[in-house]
Amino acid sequence: MSDPNEAAVEALLAAVAAAPDNVDLVSQLVKLMTAMLRFDEAEEIARKALQIHPGHIGLQLMLAEIYCRQGKDSHALAIVETLSRGKHADPLAMVLHARLLQRQGDIRAAVSSYREAIDLDDQVADAELESLLGIQDFGDHEEIQEPAAASWQNDVDDEPMDFSTELPDQGFESVGGMDAVKDEIRIKIIYPLQHQDMYAAYGKKIGGGILLYGPPGCGKTHLARATAGEVNAGFLSIGINDVLDMWIGNSEKNLHALFQQARSSTPCVLFFDEVDALGASRSDMKRSGGRQLINQFLSELDGVEANNDGVLCLAATNTPWHLDSAFRRPGRFDRVIFVPPPDAAARQEILEIQLNGKPTDQVDTKKVAAKTVDYSGADLKAIVDRAVEAKLHEAIKSGMPKPIATKDLLSAAREIRPSTREWFSTARNHALYANEGGLYDEILEYLKIK
Repeated sequence: MSDPNEAAVEALLAAVAAAPDNVDLVSQLVKLMTAMLRFDEAEEIARKALQIHPGHIGLQLMLAEIYCRQGKDSHALAIVETLSRGKHADPLAMVLHARLLQRQGDIRAAVSSYREAIDLDDQVADAELESLLGIQDFGDHEEIQEPAAASWQNDVDDEPMDFSTELPDQGFESVGGMDAVKDEIRIKIIYPLQHQDMYAAYGKKIGGGILLYGPPGCGKTHLARATAGEVNAGFLSIGINDVLDMWIGNSEKNLHALFQQARSSTPCVLFFDEVDALGASRSDMKRSGGRQLINQFLSELDGVEANNDGVLCLAATNTPWHLDSAFRRPGRFDRVIFVPPPDAAARQEILEIQLNGKPTDQVDTKKVAAKTVDYSGADLKAIVDRAVEAKLHEAIKSGMPKPIATKDLLSAAREIRPSTREWFSTARNHALYANEGGLYDEILEYLKIK
């Protein structure tokens, strides 16, 4: 006896083939295939439908559900995080967002997202999710409140923190490839310093910010340091641990001290690594402390109470979609630059830099570069390190050291997977479904997606 579901699938496939732009038919087909656990086929059909109907909320939600069922949580989050925000937030997307947050162990955020969804539409209530979140009686449930400010105050002294300022001695010549990115930085940061009179004639201040984003390990930090070296400026590299403090008010105080130090030693490049940890979207925050830090950050960037002339702000993030949109307004991080994995020429240059000073035997770095597409600079360093370790192991066994050859690097490359591909799998979804104003067009261009 034939399976009625299979017959229904065949009938719907034929119907969709005849009318590919019929959203209702596609939705029925995707739902049926998802119920039959045919996730790969359902995903492909949903994707094709979204190419015809970009931005269709129902299709996006179905695709997010498929990802969720497959355990591709980062893919699902890329979709539902966008659909859960703003005045047109979708309650179903918010419930799915809550489920994904629960999987990650962020119960507080999951409860908050679920509560907001129910406030918008109580028909989306999910008893199973309520049980997972430990909600016994949702109507009487109260969100966990932050402790009173007084209970978090400490007795530390009020002396400002002193941060270490570097004076980099290498400029863009130390950065392999990235010519387009370097040109963007020259226009925004370097030329204003080198041609101050001309900029002053047009009433253009020296300062502003650049946000560098892209997969990890592709040289964003090194590029920022080289920018300071290019203009003989001081360099302040700031990590989240330099700012964040458990005591209320201290994080804002640390941030202010950083900007004050930069203002007192201009020209100075102030570089914030993992800036999304300091400037996450306020619409996603339930704690007032996080919002206060962001407001302080924005105030410092604007120079509300001080002059930021000569303070050059650079920031790097692997997840620009988590950064509050207010950071991208004029005068703040208004230039957003995509830092892709190094191209073939840059990979060859990076390999040569990594091999410098090591015993080698006519290594064909061009050949190795051709075999390492999508590898980040950090991945290439790992390849060289792996080859060195293998040679050391051989030398210890034989008692005779041998130089590194091309085959050693190629062998090491086969053992190391490019780390950028996982990032692109998530970034692709944001570029396709949350690309407001074409912010992530460069990702689509890199992936050759029209």
